[in-house]
Amino acid sequence: MHTFEIREKFYLDGEPFTILSGSIHYFRVHPTDWHHSLYNLKAMGFNTVETYVPWNLHEPKPGEFNFQGMCDLAAFLDEAAELGLWAIVRPSPFICAEWEWGGFPAWLLEDRSMRPRSRDPKFLARVASYYDALMPILVERQITRGGNIIMMQVENEYGSYCEDKDYLRAIRDLMLERGVNVPLCTSDGPWRGCLRAGTLIDDDVFVTGNFGSRSAENFKNLKAFHEEHGKNWPLMCMEFWDGWFNRWAENVIRRDAQDLADCVRELFELGGSINLYMFHGGTSFGFMNGCSARHTHDLPQLTSYDYDAVLNEEGNPTEKWYKLRDVVRDLFPHAWTAEPLVKEATSQEGIALDARAGLFENLDALDPEPVRSFYPQPMEAMGQGYGYTLYRTSIERDVAPEAEERIRVIDGRDRAQVFVNGTLVAAQYQEHIGEDIRCTLPEEQCRLDILMENMGRVNYGHKFLADTQRKGIRTGVCVDLHFVTGWEAWRLPLEDISRIDFNAGWQSGQPSFSHFTFNLDEPTDTYVDSTGFGKGVVFVNGVNIGRFWEKGPIYTLYVPHGITHAGTNELVVFETEGTVSDTISLRSEPLIKQLDKEGVE
Repeated sequence: MHTFEIREKFYLDGEPFTILSGSIHYFRVHPTDWHHSLYNLKAMGFNTVETYVPWNLHEPKPGEFNFQGMCDLAAFLDEAAELGLWAIVRPSPFICAEWEWGGFPAWLLEDRSMRPRSRDPKFLARVASYYDALMPILVERQITRGGNIIMMQVENEYGSYCEDKDYLRAIRDLMLERGVNVPLCTSDGPWRGCLRAGTLIDDDVFVTGNFGSRSAENFKNLKAFHEEHGKNWPLMCMEFWDGWFNRWAENVIRRDAQDLADCVRELFELGGSINLYMFHGGTSFGFMNGCSARHTHDLPQLTSYDYDAVLNEEGNPTEKWYKLRDVVRDLFPHAWTAEPLVKEATSQEGIALDARAGLFENLDALDPEPVRSFYPQPMEAMGQGYGYTLYRTSIERDVAPEAEERIRVIDGRDRAQVFVNGTLVAAQYQEHIGEDIRCTLPEEQCRLDILMENMGRVNYGHKFLADTQRKGIRTGVCVDLHFVTGWEAWRLPLEDISRIDFNAGWQSGQPSFSHFTFNLDEPTDTYVDSTGFGKGVVFVNGVNIGRFWEKGPIYTLYVPHGITHAGTNELVVFETEGTVSDTISLRSEPLIKQLDKEGVE
């Protein structure tokens, strides 16, 4: 049986050991590609894989756990072990990771008396229940049990959020009580304020830092903090940022490959260990993209988590891979290296529309039991966490037929589209929701529909627990000066679109589902080109592959070969703006456009 220790150095089986690790989030890579990504990590000369564990995927509803398919953490770790890779697992309740609400399940928001990510006993009880299901998978794969897990994380960048040591100790104790006995760690910004607030250094929990350059300066600060507390520990960067994530209407962020290689070389020459964040970024499939918190309004992130990482979104090596392998070969000549695995993607032009159906015509098919309430309810209060909600009521005209009525959505998130008798009268994003919507009412009694979209909850920062993370309409809707009552709400997480009736009809300018089919000789990677469509999500063979938006900068959605099959494949585009095309194309590589300062091509 192998051993792993943290003293003045890392020791594996009693010998000094440098951790050469790369981040691969199993939940962002299709299981049919896990071997491809892990092999390419090993072939670059690295010896360890690191992953977060997303609570919201593993416990989608309270007490209902999922460890199958994309969530099969055990299979991912076993694949890594078979390739000879060690593993660092970060199973903290909060993961950040540019992931929806930092990995917390949305159903936690139903209890307004609970304070997540704190010492609140009600929250810790929920974590304990989750760990009862999760920890047996990890415990039996620890190096102390003959497995490949050498280290686990207690909390993630907690020093950038709070300084509640009792909470940190409670999470640690929940892990220990369930059999975790490999070294534990925390990771924080490498300056004293973050390290003091976010670590358990006095409890002998190993302290690491997160940064992407200036290793000498950052390691100096980290070492000083270690020494301040009487520790002579090795130096490790738990997240060495080799790229960055992207948001809508902002240009894709790139990092020069040689600059990265030089900075990684500097870290190794200082005697440090590394975890590259990300080695393979992958894709935030479905509605799982995170959101950056800002003072006035939040900035949702893209579906693509390419991250300008060492492997691209598809999992193929970039220039960074080859330059980093050169560094490894130079500084670690005994490390095993090899040529990488490379996949090919397919393309098809001008796939013709089969059918189109309206959202309004399919509400009851998608949610046969709409919620009826006096005032509109937020999404979470109706048992929904993600996607869209359609609110409906009837309003009476109180002004002359030619005069404009005043409508306001009070306290809603994140995006509202307001329809009167099926005609769009306004679309408002966060910073505009609540402003006057003025329109004429065509009849004495009119139907008012409001489609609300959750565009992603914040995954980092001071707004993590703000009420803005509850989505939908939270207070109500005013016509003139009074709140309107008597509402129906259709919950639209779009988890199952098989019940859509494509013969139900569709009205131009309204949200719709466009149905296409394409044929393949064998399963293959591809990219769906969203050009010609406004905003929405795409499904391939019933799987939500993520969001698109004509604001860019990326106009394609990656489809892994594991979602496709030989023969006829189904592609459905849900589009909310009424901007649709009668053809769609598949591409062999992503379509990325440079935007100007105003976010225009």
